Amino acid sequence: MSDALLVQHQGAVATLSLNRPELHNAFDAELIRNLTDALQALGADPAVRAVVLAGTGASFSAGADLQWMRAMASATQDENRLDSLALARLMRTLDELPKPTIARVHGAAFGGGVGLVACCDIAIAAEGARFGLTESRLGLLPAVISPYVIAAIGPRQARRWFATGEHFDAATAGQIGLVHQVVAADALDAAVQAQLNLLGKAGPVAAASAKVLVREVCAAAGDRDGLDRANAGLIAALRASDEGREGLSAFLEKRAPVWASK
Repeated sequence: MSDALLVQHQGAVATLSLNRPELHNAFDAELIRNLTDALQALGADPAVRAVVLAGTGASFSAGADLQWMRAMASATQDENRLDSLALARLMRTLDELPKPTIARVHGAAFGGGVGLVACCDIAIAAEGARFGLTESRLGLLPAVISPYVIAAIGPRQARRWFATGEHFDAATAGQIGLVHQVVAADALDAAVQAQLNLLGKAGPVAAASAKVLVREVCAAAGDRDGLDRANAGLIAALRASDEGREGLSAFLEKRAPVWASK
């Protein structure tokens, strides 16, 4: 693992920190590959119950590294396609990670950095954070990250921000649904910890499966009968599982379930 990505464990929580502060945590092909590999490893680690994505230095992530972009500008169309597919793989890996994810956002979050925020299950931003889908200023579009950003902010908002490339502040990010909570900079860590505490009280399987449920409901919205059958099957399986039985027993016995954070 390169020094451009830090992996820290504290109990059942893993924190991935983009660590190129001199470049505002802009990413290149190596960082994309390392972040994808790290996420896959954490997703498969039964000791990890939640993942926090953060950035060191002044920013969360300013998007693509300019030197990397310059190199890709002189690459062939096929080389650019493969490069873009690597970024798409990162975004899907984060979006579908079988653990709850939290984006801890401060400073700049531009371009692909916005994609990372949109892929996380929970996003919390400091008041001074700045956002922008700035690709149109370069004659480009945020195509690879668009499914996740559109899912977060909706088509109408996306049409504006994709076209103009303008910056927006944390309050606007909250209003359009890109982040869930905006807090003072000195309260950012406490806000992230509060969400981790809530996740620690939830059943690990239930918390990790929440994103799957949402994705499947959205995908099957036109098939109400099939959706009803799938959801009935899901809740039946959860009720019959060890986790479901423990959760119900703990509730009836007025005690904390075995998985709850101490």
